[in-house]
Amino acid sequence: MEAREYGDADRERFVPEVHSSSRSDFARDRGRLLHSSALRRLAAKTQVLSPSQGLDFARNRLTHSLEVAQIGRELASRLGLNADVVETACLAHDIGHPPFGHNGEKALSEWASDCGGFEGNAQTFRLLVRLEPKVLDAHGVSRGLNLTRASLLGSMKYPWGVESAVSDPSGREKFGAYPDDEEVFFWARQGHRDRVLTAEAQVMDFSDDVAYSVHDFEDAIVNGYVDPRSLSSPRTRADVLTGMGPWVGNIPTAHIEGAWDRLASVFDSVALYAGTRKDLGVLKTLTSTLIGRFAVQAELEGSRVNVPDDTQDEITLLKGIVAIHVMSHTARQALYVHQRGVLKSLAEAMLEDPTHLDTVFAEDFLLASTAARQKRVVVDQVASLTDQSAMALYERLGFA
Repeated sequence: MEAREYGDADRERFVPEVHSSSRSDFARDRGRLLHSSALRRLAAKTQVLSPSQGLDFARNRLTHSLEVAQIGRELASRLGLNADVVETACLAHDIGHPPFGHNGEKALSEWASDCGGFEGNAQTFRLLVRLEPKVLDAHGVSRGLNLTRASLLGSMKYPWGVESAVSDPSGREKFGAYPDDEEVFFWARQGHRDRVLTAEAQVMDFSDDVAYSVHDFEDAIVNGYVDPRSLSSPRTRADVLTGMGPWVGNIPTAHIEGAWDRLASVFDSVALYAGTRKDLGVLKTLTSTLIGRFAVQAELEGSRVNVPDDTQDEITLLKGIVAIHVMSHTARQALYVHQRGVLKSLAEAMLEDPTHLDTVFAEDFLLASTAARQKRVVVDQVASLTDQSAMALYERLGFA
């Protein structure tokens, strides 16, 4: 496949830079992400199962992001896209997520409803162009990692602002930038069609879907949330088909039925899973097989990444199985309520007493000119916490 050509506009940075080393601009972007504190913090943030629950095998946001990056890099090379740009986008795609995964995102969205809400992808963009310390402009304003236009665009899953937000299947408002960050957002998007993802962003998004569906399915089996033997049960099949809609969208039943039939032999291969080393090896081989099965189907036509409907349906089915057995698990609902309460309590405490803010955010709070901007600073601070640091601060402030 003919490789895409990248021009000066792709390599442009919001704040111009001059470098003496021979590293490419896109390799430099990748290095900045790998060395960022935002990426490191993902090691202690929930993917689906929280790292604070003592589940050593379960993936966290960092391991998930590294796996997405590996899938994305191989796809980019096969499709003729710049592998560093795609890997940078994959590494960056989750850095804006708060503690406790999507549950934490829901809590902050509710708490910040009167100052623009909260969205993990918009927070990712905010970290890249403002919050992550690296580059200052001529006026001393932080411009975050100051990535190239190509890398910024590659990280945008929702290339539109909050005024054009759309709802996902669970009702969450999805958008890619807060009003405060629109100066850089519009700079990055100039010359690109409204609401259209770049090819690199499409590869990032697909790689995320592949990793998310397959690895969370693996983790759910290992940690006892999914009994592989039950996947041959008509009752389990019916429960998943009727209950997955709020998590993954309303997919025609016939599509999911077909996906289940195609994956039946996959489910059968781990039906006797009992946690032995042999079983873990079989499960890991299954994981690799599924990733290969899905990834090989992606093709680039012009600037569009096409994935067959059958492949999308199989990925959706795996997501649905995990949603029904993990996120919808009755025993976890009280935990989810508590986690949301933790983040809202911390936000209220910080807003009332800014001395609880870290130094960098305390400075932002002092400079904030309106109550809404002060609240946004508090959101930035809470979102930066890990699962463990949020719980530790909650206890230290006497809430526990």
